[in-house]
Amino acid sequence: MYKTVFEITQMDCPSEENLIRMQLDGISGIAHLHFDIPNRTLSVYHQGTVAPIENAVLALNLGGKKIATEPTEQRTFKEQTTQKKLLYTVLIINFAFFVIEMTTGLLATSMGLVADSLDMLADSFVYGISLFAVGGTVTKKKRIAKLAGYFQMILACIGFAEVLRRFFGTEQLPDFSTMIIVSLLALIANGICLYLLQKSKSKEEAHMKASMIFTSNDIIINLGVVLAGVLVLWLNSSLPDLIIGTIVFGLVIQGALRILKLGK
Repeated sequence: MYKTVFEITQMDCPSEENLIRMQLDGISGIAHLHFDIPNRTLSVYHQGTVAPIENAVLALNLGGKKIATEPTEQRTFKEQTTQKKLLYTVLIINFAFFVIEMTTGLLATSMGLVADSLDMLADSFVYGISLFAVGGTVTKKKRIAKLAGYFQMILACIGFAEVLRRFFGTEQLPDFSTMIIVSLLALIANGICLYLLQKSKSKEEAHMKASMIFTSNDIIINLGVVLAGVLVLWLNSSLPDLIIGTIVFGLVIQGALRILKLGK
């Protein structure tokens, strides 16, 4: 048995953890995966060569890098799989805020909120694939991942087109108060999701939960939309909203490409 440690710089929330689990699913010789999200490391306990595992991790483009491989005497592992009810909970929270942000974004004519809603939908896809494909064949999981990735990509491209239309058109200013309030609520929801998914971790890691939450991409996106709302008010311009919308749509497309890689 060997223990290989990977540093994964862009693994900052359980959504990336689920992507990695799906990516490594089906690789023979893997006995256990231990994720340390706050420190952005993954320890893989495996038999045989590490090459296919390393190639699979690097293929996700999450900033993965092998740190070390060493023999280990460990043969038994404490099961740390996420409980189904927690996955259902975060799936419902993410999808609910997708609906909330999409609806309020359209009503407030805010592309930042619309883009953030798609980011919530992207996380819902990842949790949904992990949950509903449990026990299914690798082929089934890949088919679901491919459909989710293409759907996410299409929505993001439509969003980009709408940003361009508004940039060259004469759209009314987005409602800055709605942008700020809804984004703050989404920030709280993301924090709750991260807490729920991490509460089964060892107590020794509890003190690191706060730093994990505040370094999450989802939290940063929420704060970006809040800042855009403030700038809309201050500058009396829709440009900050269009800029944050463009950035988030780019992140959504990046996430879609990662999901599509799981479908290959």
